[in-house]
Amino acid sequence: MEPLQRVTPPTVDVLALLLESAGPAFGLDIMKRSGRPSGTVYPILERLERQGWITSEWEEHTDTQLRRRRLYTFTPEGAAAARALLAAHPRP
Repeated sequence: MEPLQRVTPPTVDVLALLLESAGPAFGLDIMKRSGRPSGTVYPILERLERQGWITSEWEEHTDTQLRRRRLYTFTPEGAAAARALLAAHPRP
């Protein structure tokens, strides 16, 4: 897992919302809960995944016509690092 090079307020929001989730989170849910646009949230999620903080997988809807959604989950190391980062960068 790589350390984050940039810790911006949107990154802190995304990390906090992922930690608050009871399980895997959807990008759209994170967007709605944070009030941040997709052009902010999805690049952060992609960067967190590239750096080994989170993993993702596609949710398949076999019994409905719904579109696929991507589920994001912390790695064990990513969750620990996110808690430490949020302790150092609390949300307002």
